[in-house]
Amino acid sequence: MTGYRLRAVAFGLLAACACAFTVTACGSDPDPRPGPGPGKPGVLRILAGSETADVEPLLDDLHAATGVTVKLTYTGTLDGAEKIIGRSSGADATWFSSDRYLRLLPGGATAAGTRTPIMTSPVVLGVRTSLATKFGWTGSTNVTWADVAAKVASGELTYAMTNPAASNSGFSALVGVAAALAGTSDALRTSDVRHDALTSFFSGQTLTAGSSGWLADAFVARPQDAGGMINYESVLLSLQRSGRLREPLTIVYPKDGIITADYPMLLLDPARQDEYTRVVNWLRSPAVQRRLQTDTNRRPAVPGVALDPRFAATTLLELPFPATQAVADELLTSYFDRFRRPSHAIFVLDVSGSMAGQRLADLTSALAGLAGTDTSLSGRFARFRGREKITLLLFNSSVSGPREFTVTDTQASSPDLAAIRSYVDGLRAEGGTAIYSALTDAYRLASDAIVREPGYLTSIVLMTDGENNTGLSAAQFRAGYQGLPQAARAVRTFCIIFGEARPDDLRSIATDTGGATFDARTSPLMDAFKDIRGYQ
Repeated sequence: MTGYRLRAVAFGLLAACACAFTVTACGSDPDPRPGPGPGKPGVLRILAGSETADVEPLLDDLHAATGVTVKLTYTGTLDGAEKIIGRSSGADATWFSSDRYLRLLPGGATAAGTRTPIMTSPVVLGVRTSLATKFGWTGSTNVTWADVAAKVASGELTYAMTNPAASNSGFSALVGVAAALAGTSDALRTSDVRHDALTSFFSGQTLTAGSSGWLADAFVARPQDAGGMINYESVLLSLQRSGRLREPLTIVYPKDGIITADYPMLLLDPARQDEYTRVVNWLRSPAVQRRLQTDTNRRPAVPGVALDPRFAATTLLELPFPATQAVADELLTSYFDRFRRPSHAIFVLDVSGSMAGQRLADLTSALAGLAGTDTSLSGRFARFRGREKITLLLFNSSVSGPREFTVTDTQASSPDLAAIRSYVDGLRAEGGTAIYSALTDAYRLASDAIVREPGYLTSIVLMTDGENNTGLSAAQFRAGYQGLPQAARAVRTFCIIFGEARPDDLRSIATDTGGATFDARTSPLMDAFKDIRGYQ
């Protein structure tokens, strides 16, 4: 898959109370063994989050042992949740990092008849060891989230964290920090949320992403961007073992608690109970649980399987999860509109002659969706956010003057979003394709904006359906980009491949600027725009 799917990395949200379902819902022995040999041939179609992709190397062995062919199809968990509730997933089972948010949705708790945790990974904090030593955190088991918050408030610690509307690890961090700073041992309520404390804490987030894996790659590539990273323990351990880090990480397990993903497999189609049981029994067998530890750096979900020495042996306290969807959604909304740093999104949009007709209609629809017309679950959280600055920069044979918008009201009916919709409704397609001239102008705008407002998280989105055929060349753009101030060069470009665009050209732009590509040639253009929102 080209690029990173915003919703493809788990908003499925945490199953910390999985033990309550292990016997009553899983329908299997706590320590099942595989049968004496494969049963009759079968197929299990699984709708999955991309975080489970690292299990694919085991599937051939699974088939040999059970006779079941597992077919994984990846999707974002917000879209997945809507399909599950609407009984339109087309899958026999699902496998995301967590199902906690799904269970809060109307009908979500009863959407699956059987639930089986497969492996676990807590969301914790990795800090560059030089900083951890300075803070006195190395070898300590007494660090709390309040201690972390104090280092953020003093300006000594910045960190990377995934977008909580796009990734389970980010939502886990948001919920966990909110619960820890609230000091409650009960399910989080709106009245418990300490808004000022959370605004201070999330001011330290300097890098965001729609994927836990992409976040780790970006953290490695630009170590100057953040002093730490909140992510799955498995991702942090994988980085430690990879040799890619310039300095090792000290993994901090906050004493006041964490939230753990348990990667439950949910059975949707009762007619596939036999295949499902064979698959989960094999995955939960002691030998495979040990292999999952080794291969994926995740903890076993089966009691009695010894914990590998690489994992912290301390008992991890689980923090409470919101009891209702309303509380979870309010927490998310507050994160975007108040807690985290505001964002500035610069959209560089191709309106050349080849965009005429359906392509321009698709572009207009995608932008209108971000401006409030998309009322789906994923659309609500991909919408333009409070305090966000939006710059629309159109190009064909030349580059038009930028159109600036600021969002103060995120209601779909607000004048702010209506103004954006009105502008994009007037787009017209004609002329050639000056990609690099437009991108040069976008970086000039970004550089000026950063000087005026250095606290914003600034990003560029480039959408084109063709190849550069006028204006500056790729070499001229790169020469100008290298001459920019460091803060401007830190702005990432996320490229959408559409129509006859040259994938290699766009991948090169993304690589040079630390961004990513999203392929809209075989999926709706709207999905690519929504996916990118997880990185802004």
